[in-house]
Amino acid sequence: MRYRITFIAGLAIGYVLGAKAGRGRYEQIAGTARKIARNPAVQDAASAVGSQVAGAGRAVYGKVEERLPVTSVRDFLARPTREEDEHLDQEAPAAVPPQDSRI
Repeated sequence: MRYRITFIAGLAIGYVLGAKAGRGRYEQIAGTARKIARNPAVQDAASAVGSQVAGAGRAVYGKVEERLPVTSVRDFLARPTREEDEHLDQEAPAAVPPQDSRI
C-alpha cells in the first residue's frame, strides 16, 4: 500500500510540475530526444543490440527445444500432467463388453 501511495504522489507531483513547465519545455525535451534518436551512432548501437538480442533469442529457443521436444503448443497442452496420468492409471476400468440394445 505504501508503494501505491508513493507512486500516486509522484504522479501528482510530476503532473503539477509538468503543467507549470508548459508546452515549450515539452517541445524542447521532445526535440532533444528526436535529435538523439536520429544520431547515426545511436542508430548503430541500437542495431547492434537488436541483432544480439535476436541471436540470443535463437540460442535460447534452440536450448528450450532440446529439453522440450514439443512440436506445437497444442501438443504440449494436450499432454496429461503427472497427477492426471497417475489418476488415469489408478482408475483404468476393465474392458466392458458393449450391451445389446435390442433386448
